[in-house]
Amino acid sequence: MNKRYQVFVSSTYADLKEERTKVIQTIMELDCIPAGMEIFPAIDEEQFEFIKRVIDDCDYYILIIGGRYGTLSEGGISYTEKEYDYAIKKSIRVLAFVHGNPDEIPIGKSEKETHLREKLERFKKKVETNRLVKYWRSINELPGLVALSLSKTIKTYPAIGWIRANTSADPSLYKELSELQKENKELKELNAEHNEKPNEELYDLADLSDSIKVAGTHRRSTGNHYINSDWETSITWGQIFSHLSPYLIEHPNDSKVNSLLSADLYRMTKDASTSGTTKLNDQDFQTIKIHLKAMGLIEVKYTKTVQGGMGLFWELTKVGEIMMMKLRSVKK
Repeated sequence: MNKRYQVFVSSTYADLKEERTKVIQTIMELDCIPAGMEIFPAIDEEQFEFIKRVIDDCDYYILIIGGRYGTLSEGGISYTEKEYDYAIKKSIRVLAFVHGNPDEIPIGKSEKETHLREKLERFKKKVETNRLVKYWRSINELPGLVALSLSKTIKTYPAIGWIRANTSADPSLYKELSELQKENKELKELNAEHNEKPNEELYDLADLSDSIKVAGTHRRSTGNHYINSDWETSITWGQIFSHLSPYLIEHPNDSKVNSLLSADLYRMTKDASTSGTTKLNDQDFQTIKIHLKAMGLIEVKYTKTVQGGMGLFWELTKVGEIMMMKLRSVKK
């Protein structure tokens, strides 16, 4: 069944309008349904009751925090914080993205009043407590972080989602869905009651801006004999994926990927020779493979070869395709 997930995007509006647009576009590229306050950029208590019903229908909740706290409600807290509190209360899976360097935010997009800045800092500390958050610094960095985090969350914590009625006409499916909804509600209530922390072992992963040190060996001929030399280089995960991703469109086998990656990484070393052959250390290659898979960028499948045998083949995931376009497409 073609299931789609609904994702609520929460943030202050005027200062993050451009960021919201890019995040919503990313959500749609992941075949999810975005929901947010574009219909109510100026909010009041009456409209907030409608917002709560929208959040009730969502599978995931994305919170973006910049330099403003937002419009205050009658209770003295911002509507953005009220939305967050309500999502937590309803046990909806929350993905939080907090600006990592407030000093870089333009003055026009920051709170000028001291009491609002203090409220913003308290709100950020509340979000960061007992919850893993992602930190962003630029509008171009944010969509990639959202794509990776949302894809990983959907894979780790699949929600109920939405299905078109004409694709699930079998009455037994409706009965099964109803039972699953009931079970999901009971589990959410039990989780909230016991204040259990979600299993987030795969959340504290190095991201595209983080570096990894890899090593290998190079072999070249001097005429009568071969000379072997060791090499190593440091490279970010974003550089690795940017170099490698275009080749994965053709679904290369494991050996081909190893060869392409080894040659690419060796060329980045200071003493790279133009002749000879090079090989990446196997454990480094396995780490790269597993980490790109954990990030949700690739899939590695054991399947039949054209010769009739079996082999490992690499391919891009939907998130990987989106990330490749963002990294390799030429901007104006």
